[in-house]
Amino acid sequence: MAGLMRREGFEMLEPFRRLLEGDVETSWPRVEEYRDGSTLVIRAELPDIDPDRDVELTVVDDTLHLRAERREKHEHKDKSSYRSEFRYGSFTRTLPLPSGCKDEDISAAYRDGVLEVRVPVADQGEAPETRKIEVRRS
Repeated sequence: MAGLMRREGFEMLEPFRRLLEGDVETSWPRVEEYRDGSTLVIRAELPDIDPDRDVELTVVDDTLHLRAERREKHEHKDKSSYRSEFRYGSFTRTLPLPSGCKDEDISAAYRDGVLEVRVPVADQGEAPETRKIEVRRS
């Protein structure tokens, strides 16, 4: 009985451990963005999903909308016990894209649990000159 109570106590602490380690469902998926020459690369961790069925990418007004759904089930069976765990849920992420990118040039690929979106960025020419604006007291 004491072993059972001890185990249940540790299982109750699991959400707190995951929170401290940064592994909570609300942080799913982890996303990174970087430039590769004249291409913006957006990578999202999406393990254990079927990209054909569970991922939807759309672009509206220089904004990328990423929607995904996870359906995961683990079962353990042996002679004296059965345990089943489900992890499921959906999320959306909205990511701004550089102005002037062409929707038809955006590509996406899924490999080894990572979705990679590549967005060619038009050369903006020279950066506009920075102008300081004076703040007056009134």
